[in-house]
Amino acid sequence: KILALAEVYQIKGAPHGPSDVSPINLSASLHLGLATSNFAIQEYMGYDPRVSEVFQSSFRFEDGYLHPGEEPGLGVHVDEAAAARFPYKQAYLPIARELDGSMKDW
Repeated sequence: KILALAEVYQIKGAPHGPSDVSPINLSASLHLGLATSNFAIQEYMGYDPRVSEVFQSSFRFEDGYLHPGEEPGLGVHVDEAAAARFPYKQAYLPIARELDGSMKDW
């Protein structure tokens, strides 16, 4: 819906693709962009090699382009046995706002 509204004003979209979101999220963003007329660029930062032990994806980065692959759907498969080898560890995510909504340094 956001990209549809942006299209009315000739604004292009650039989905966020940091390495702290899963390949499932990245693949969904890539597919959305490829299906949208006002798609400009897909941010891609790559992943820690351990991520490929859990997620097998058909998309590939080659010659400066992110290709969606040929598999149906998002083209990402999750190996749950491999995921079990990496138990969840709560990360510290700094907050840049005070309780009253004002900004602060991390």
